[in-house]
Amino acid sequence: MNRNVEANFFPQIVESIKEKACILIIDNNRDFAHSAKLALERTGRYLVYEENDGSKAHQTAQSLKPDLILLDIAMPETDGGEVAARIESDPTLNRIPIVFLTALVTKSETISGLQIQGHPFLAKPISIPELVAGIEQSLPARAAS
Repeated sequence: MNRNVEANFFPQIVESIKEKACILIIDNNRDFAHSAKLALERTGRYLVYEENDGSKAHQTAQSLKPDLILLDIAMPETDGGEVAARIESDPTLNRIPIVFLTALVTKSETISGLQIQGHPFLAKPISIPELVAGIEQSLPARAAS
């Protein structure tokens, strides 16, 4: 007599992942992207992915469908403005909030509420508490499932 037994060995892990916001960091500076990823994941609030090639960023966003994108402005070949335009023109991605990261502005300009292409921005270098605050301000309210 054959019996099938089903067991769910990972329910807590799956539920934990569902509760975390998915963040995509698009930055050609691998060191910055990786250290930001590790620091954000250590908070326990986020599941973070990196893309270091601006020309692949749209494709990565399509496959991940993140809750928020942190996007560097100054990247070789495909800059952050071009990446943002591609994401905004994609009906499957255009509701995902984008927060620009840039060393081209000062922290006081960040605080003033100015935007770049209609998106908030954060000045580099940035501390992890400032980064988390910027993310939390821009993340859409998540419906309880």
